[in-house]
Amino acid sequence: MTTKSATAVNEGNKPSRRKFFIGAGATVGAVAVASQTSIGKAVIQEIGSTVQGKDDGYQLSAHIRKYYETTML
Repeated sequence: MTTKSATAVNEGNKPSRRKFFIGAGATVGAVAVASQTSIGKAVIQEIGSTVQGKDDGYQLSAHIRKYYETTML
């Protein structure tokens, strides 16, 4: 294999920002869809009830509840 062909092979395997953002977008979309399923909603409610049960000064406000609903991982 010559140096020129080895370089061409390496450039073909090099990750790009475009591929990264396409993958990230697909992941965010999948998480958004999953959070709207019955299992996703159950997980969100479980997180909310766990956080509400603590008396260490943390308050689960409507703003924070909405944040948890939109950041389902």
